[in-house]
Amino acid sequence: MLFDQIAEIVAEHLDCDKEEIKADSTFESLGIDSLDAVELVMKLEESLDVQLDLDRDLATIDELVKFVEEKMN
Repeated sequence: MLFDQIAEIVAEHLDCDKEEIKADSTFESLGIDSLDAVELVMKLEESLDVQLDLDRDLATIDELVKFVEEKMN
């Protein structure tokens, strides 16, 4: 499932347990700043073999999952 893959990547980046990453977790609540976001996008692109041109503001993990799904289709 894509959410699980993304949660794993985010948890690894933040050095926390994957269970702490929920669909409604906001990037702000997770302490993800703009630099972290850029690094995460690069990791997601590499891990999921997808090109992610971040062309909108995303606030939650669920929004990120939906965005990646759109880009993969």
